[in-house]
Amino acid sequence: MKKKNIGSTFDSWLREEGLYEKVSATAIKRVVARQVEAAMQQKGLTKVEMARRMRTSRSALDRLLDPDNDAITLSTLQKAAAVVGRQVRLELV
Repeated sequence: MKKKNIGSTFDSWLREEGLYEKVSATAIKRVVARQVEAAMQQKGLTKVEMARRMRTSRSALDRLLDPDNDAITLSTLQKAAAVVGRQVRLELV
């Protein structure tokens, strides 16, 4: 016998609880952090060199790479992407 889903989806539950935006932001930030770190490794860039090329501090780069810190600026993200030869693409859906 096949069970049917009872209740709402996980996304709708997060919305009902008022958590959807926070959880989504954290998930997006974790993906971005992993992508930047992977691109740095491909280019052979250390954190010190990456920060220097971004013209920012090492602590700002650490915040960008910290998957639990979702407070990053678009400017910092664009700088990081440019250094590793990538672009930031934002889309509202």
